[in-house]
This record gives sequence, C-alpha cells and structure tokens, in this order.
Amino acid sequence: MKNSDKFISGLVKNFKDKGFRLTAPRKAILDLLVNTNEHPSVEEICFDVHKSYPSIGITTVYRTLDLLVSWGLVHKFDFGEGKARYELIEHPKGIGHHHHLICTSCKKIINYTDFIDKEFNYIPKVETRLSKKYNFKIQNHLIEFYGVCDNCM
Repeated sequence: MKNSDKFISGLVKNFKDKGFRLTAPRKAILDLLVNTNEHPSVEEICFDVHKSYPSIGITTVYRTLDLLVSWGLVHKFDFGEGKARYELIEHPKGIGHHHHLICTSCKKIINYTDFIDKEFNYIPKVETRLSKKYNFKIQNHLIEFYGVCDNCM
C-alpha cells in the first residue's frame, strides 16, 4: 500500500469517527491535496475536481475544506492575494513542517524546508518565551517571508 493510500484510508477513518461520510467528491478533494506540492485556491480545487465530478459545486469544496481545517488536517493560508490557499498539514510525501517564501510580484510560493541548526534551536526558544510571557499554549507556528523571486528580479 502506497503512503498516499494509507493516508487516505486514515482520513476515511477520521471522517467516520466524526460522523461524516467520505463521499466521492470529498475524496477527490483530498486526492488533489495529497497529490500536489502547490497551494491551490478553492477555485483551483473546484476546477480540477469538476473534471471528474461535474456536479460538484464550489459550496461543497468550501464546506469540505472548512471541515478539514477545523479538524487540523489542512492549513488555510492568506498570502495577501485576496483568496485563501490550502495545503495538508501532514503530507504523505514527507514534506513535513516548512515555511514559505512568497513572491510579491508573481505570487510564486516556495516551500522552505532546508532549516539550519540555529533555526531548530531558536524557534523552540521563542515559542517557550512567548508561551510563558503570555500564558499561551503554542501548538504550531507558520513563518512567511515576502519578497521578489529570481524570475521577477
């Protein structure tokens, strides 16, 4: 069984455990998220899924993504372009925790995963300090860097 198949079967269980059915359109949305390294918008997801399920509406896509976000399975991002973008939090292809470089010119999004040792030591220290200072339990963090990519320079 491939990693993506195991991942999807885990999501099926997640849906059932929460009292929901994993319908074919919902599974198609998940399949799209599993098989991309991009950060698709609702419109892009709807367009792609519509090829296999012409009856799917944008409302179904929104509702499915809202469920996945509320369950902590999908991140919803606003990269300043007036529309939300989505990606799996835990990706079966092993992308893992990462940050983003966003080009303010062409809107290209680069996943930044090549952390250095200093970052691995520094970020947990910042989280600990902020948690204590504000009596706040940090569960995750997102870092986004905005600038201009090499193609737009």
